Amino acid sequence: MFSGDIALKSDIKYLFLFFLFLLSCGKKEKEYADNVYAYSEFPQEKELKGGVIELDTALFRYPFRIRIEGDKAIVMDLHGSEHYGHLFEYPSFRYLSSFGRRGDSPTEMLSMENFRLYNHELWTLDANKSELIGLGFSSSGDSLLRKETVTLDEAILRPLDFAVYDDTTFVIPDYSGESRFLKVSCKGKLIEKIGAIPTANEKALEEARPALAQAWRSFLDYNPRNGVLAAVTQLGEVVEVYNLKDSTHVVRIGDHDEPEFKVSDGYGIPTGIMGFSDIQVTDSAIYAVFHGTPFKEIARQNGRLPDGGKYIYVFSLKGEPMCKYVLDRYIYGIWVDETTKTIMATDVNNDQPILKFSFGSV
Repeated sequence: MFSGDIALKSDIKYLFLFFLFLLSCGKKEKEYADNVYAYSEFPQEKELKGGVIELDTALFRYPFRIRIEGDKAIVMDLHGSEHYGHLFEYPSFRYLSSFGRRGDSPTEMLSMENFRLYNHELWTLDANKSELIGLGFSSSGDSLLRKETVTLDEAILRPLDFAVYDDTTFVIPDYSGESRFLKVSCKGKLIEKIGAIPTANEKALEEARPALAQAWRSFLDYNPRNGVLAAVTQLGEVVEVYNLKDSTHVVRIGDHDEPEFKVSDGYGIPTGIMGFSDIQVTDSAIYAVFHGTPFKEIARQNGRLPDGGKYIYVFSLKGEPMCKYVLDRYIYGIWVDETTKTIMATDVNNDQPILKFSFGSV
């Protein structure tokens, strides 16, 4: 009797192992292109504590971006009630003036998606008017004055970010889904299409390109000194690195994978996680703010979760993971100064929204 029980148990064991083998054979490993690599860990992980910069004036509703040049700091308010941009002295953060007045007149803005400093001038994007606006510093340096307006070609679908490529060219994400980025002239005309959405979702590529492009909305930055254009997805966990000098392209995909979405009435509705919210390409590395919060958790908490990310990921200029900074605050936008080892950041959850982090060598 006992020998029969042992034989039966042995048969069940082998049947179970055989079943697991069939399951493993049935699962198809995700196949990546030659330039696409998965990552899950960083060689270094460090904690950073932020210090609050005390401002002497209450200006912000949603401080989204921060940039610093010389003795000036500029902070963008995504939902500004009167102005979208504010100019400060740096490092004192004494308020100087505001720009980008909200309104629908020819000299006002309906939205501000981002802004860039280039050759001591500032460029900003109004997606609702489909315009790029150039501003220059006044002779006293305490204000920014509108200098020119570039109306984008009607063929360019609603742009949500941009980078300055050189004196005559901008780079804008392509939301038609036909390519990844567009090179656009200083007159607003399309010059060249760059790359393709690096998705494994072949069905979406064939049937829902615009929705796919929406789901793959990315924040980007370009460094003209090294020719690196980098982009990070707002959903999921994808980092793309284009070297526009040698035409190489590398894609890094983290544990949360590419953006997840469902299509409803032609639009892409997010179903996965909130991914990245800002990126900066310095002379030696790529810094990106990462959230990693599931949309289900965001909905379940019903506004009780802090808004922003608690992580800054650092990648090499080839997209290799280098360091993961774990923060004691939730942030949205960053500006990195590698010379002074300083990161300035925006915190949309507090009345004093400017933070300063100090970091060591990576």
